[in-house]
Amino acid sequence: MGRLKKPPAPREPRTAVASLTIAGDLAEVNKVRAFVKDALAGLPLAEKDLFRIDLSLVEVCINIVLYAYPREKGKIVLHSWRQGDRLYFEVRDSGVPFDPRTMKRPDVREILRTAHKGGFGIFLSRTMMDGFDYRREDGQNILTLYKKLRPKRASKIQ
Repeated sequence: MGRLKKPPAPREPRTAVASLTIAGDLAEVNKVRAFVKDALAGLPLAEKDLFRIDLSLVEVCINIVLYAYPREKGKIVLHSWRQGDRLYFEVRDSGVPFDPRTMKRPDVREILRTAHKGGFGIFLSRTMMDGFDYRREDGQNILTLYKKLRPKRASKIQ
C-alpha cells in the first residue's frame, strides 16, 4: 500500500463541490452513494473512477459506523472539493481515535479462505484512491482522500 501519497499542498484555490452529514448508522450509509452521485455529476470523471470513489467512501463510512462509536452513535461529516485536477474527500468523525495509516496490508487469500471480517475496507479505499492522509484534530478523526480527474474516454464503437 506504499503507492498512496499524502495529498499535495494546495496550489490552486478550492472549488467546493458538496457536503453531507449523516448519523453513524448503517441505514444512513446509502446516503453516501447519493452524495457521490450528486456531487460528481457533470465532472470530467471516468465511470471506473466514479465507482472507486463511491466504494471507497462507503467502506470508510461503514468502518466508522462499526468501530468509531462503540458506546453511542455519532455523526459522520463528508466534504468534497475540487482543486486543480484532483477531487478531494474529507471524512470526519468524533469517535475512537484511529489512524488507518497504521494498518498493514491484509492477506486477501486468508480473508477469503476464512471469511474473516475486518481490514479489507481500508485496503480497498487505499488501493482505489490516488492518495490519502489522516490527522486527529479537536477530538476528530479526519481522513482526506483524493482522486485525480481522468477525463472520460470516447467510445471506439460508433
